[in-house]
Amino acid sequence: MADSPSPGPAERGTRRGYALAVAVAGASLVVSAILPWAGVEARSDLLGGGVSSGIRGVDAGLGVYTLVAGLAALALGVAGGLGRPWIAALAVVPGGLATALLVMFVADPRGLADRVSLDLGRVLSVEPVIRYGWFAALAASLAVVLFAVLTVLRRS
Repeated sequence: MADSPSPGPAERGTRRGYALAVAVAGASLVVSAILPWAGVEARSDLLGGGVSSGIRGVDAGLGVYTLVAGLAALALGVAGGLGRPWIAALAVVPGGLATALLVMFVADPRGLADRVSLDLGRVLSVEPVIRYGWFAALAASLAVVLFAVLTVLRRS
């Protein structure tokens, strides 16, 4: 006997759960685009202190595009949760795009001044840093892709 093309109630519920997980991951991506992504820290052991400056994700063009990708993933996840779960599978596109944008943010050669490190021993140390918001955005974008793929996979 061949499998029926329409999923049963239990599988449909699981797929809707994945669709809602896509929505939650998309919302997490939106929030993480507002968090600090990078910065420059200057420390001096001689003076016993330091100064840091940061940049939020939405302060850069790539962060704004990541925010938009998160909004798209959120909308597709909600639409998949309320309607047909396969709609949430389309969130793999904004999730993958957000992942690529995050990698481009770190690898961007234009910000050479932000990537130069200066170390004068205990007197002064200046270095660029990646902040927690960038890691949160990367985790959220990968979660969007994972849950979008799980939405279309059939259970055995």
